[in-house]
Amino acid sequence: MKNPIKALAGQTVIYGLGTIVPRLLNYLLTPFYVRVFMSGEYGQISELYAWIALLLAVLTFGMETTFFRFSQKEDSSKVFNNAETFVLLITTIFLVCYGLFYKSFAALIHYEYNTHYVLLLGIIVALDAIAAIPFAMLRKENKAGRFSLIKTLNVLTNIAFNILFLVVIPEKSLMIAEMIFGENTSLLIWVFISNILASLLNLILLYPQISKLKIGFDKELIKQMLKYSVPILLIGLVGMINEVADKILIKYLVTIPDAATLTAMNISGEEYAMQQLGIYSANFKLGVLMTIFIQMFRFASEPFFFSHAKDRNAPSLYAKVMTYFVIFCLLIFLGVMFYMDILQHFVGRNGSDYREGLRIVPIILIANMFYGIVFNLSIWFKLSDKTFCGTIIAIIGSIVTLLCFFILIPKIGYMGAAIAHLACYTVMMLVSYFWGQRVMPIPYQIGRILIYCLLAAALFFTSTLTAEFNIVIKLTINTILLIVFLGFVFIMERRNPLKIE
Repeated sequence: MKNPIKALAGQTVIYGLGTIVPRLLNYLLTPFYVRVFMSGEYGQISELYAWIALLLAVLTFGMETTFFRFSQKEDSSKVFNNAETFVLLITTIFLVCYGLFYKSFAALIHYEYNTHYVLLLGIIVALDAIAAIPFAMLRKENKAGRFSLIKTLNVLTNIAFNILFLVVIPEKSLMIAEMIFGENTSLLIWVFISNILASLLNLILLYPQISKLKIGFDKELIKQMLKYSVPILLIGLVGMINEVADKILIKYLVTIPDAATLTAMNISGEEYAMQQLGIYSANFKLGVLMTIFIQMFRFASEPFFFSHAKDRNAPSLYAKVMTYFVIFCLLIFLGVMFYMDILQHFVGRNGSDYREGLRIVPIILIANMFYGIVFNLSIWFKLSDKTFCGTIIAIIGSIVTLLCFFILIPKIGYMGAAIAHLACYTVMMLVSYFWGQRVMPIPYQIGRILIYCLLAAALFFTSTLTAEFNIVIKLTINTILLIVFLGFVFIMERRNPLKIE
């Protein structure tokens, strides 16, 4: 029988090609944007994409996880029809309401002079929501290769159009934008148009899955699915607030310098706030490798966890998965921090205001690792159908996040937002672990995980002692430290492997 851990690793790698390649390619837009746009303009991109993520969580309505859960008990085609029909219905209602009130929404978030940005935002959300369940169907059918291909082509298309509109023909792009949207627009509009074109390509490539859709509801099935999905929706929505509320709230909470300072900087208070958001958002992206790994792991592990739920050895299997997950997260943390002298070039040129935000990177990386651990721990309430417990945990996390935002951001700026992420996921991790052990005990290897975490922390702090060294010497020392970590893990796992009876 095939080793389930190796099977999960294989699926993670395949999904990784559909996640890490597009995300890495998409990540290349960050150094591109920070060179094309000022930090304030990049702040606008970050804020509006935060709204896209938040609205997308609403429109998908938790149906992706619900689809996987009910596909284990019902015919997957039947579940697909119900899930996609519901998403299409709610998306249609959203588009009608959004079309009528988007200008009011634009005024609410202070984009009354750029309402066309907000209009395009809604179109992107709708297109991505429609594609969500067909993508889930590909995962259910284990068509990881096709999944990866579509995701990669989507990002390549987005990048190609960005380069075309912003670099190859910027003057013509601006002229066309002003003719269509008025003089208040800028090249920024083409960032969203490029995304729309890429999202349309998604739907075209997903046609084989979409064409199988038979619109309609099975009344009894959809009732059960909605009962399961509503808590998942709340978890996703609250979780998304934890992830993106910083991009929305920083401009309202950051302390604006006095008039004399603003005059010396030659910017307004609103421009200063957006500048701080842009700096924070660009450096936040340096945590992308951790996010990518968690995302590719999530795509592979969700169907994996459900498929092994009835196995006698499932608890031991989940424990082993957690240990290896943490090891890879720590490896990513050390890799990013040890080679920051190279990676920092992705966040603006030497001397740019973007560079001042590098101090948030280690905090964001650790916060993202804790988020991944929270996802691993969430298996107890998903398998026991106690999704309301996940909602409570997510709400606790959001309360911690918002409290930290309102207390810390006015005092220490965007550093407070980074600390808020860490505090949120730390609390969620602890609550989920202790609650989950009472409902579904899983023998997580806490001692071993702590040893690896302490070793990684010690190696990281050792590397900070080389800050003033020549870059070649510094990178050489850091590479040796990384090899020390890998060697220690190899020895530990070889001498004392986790056994699954």
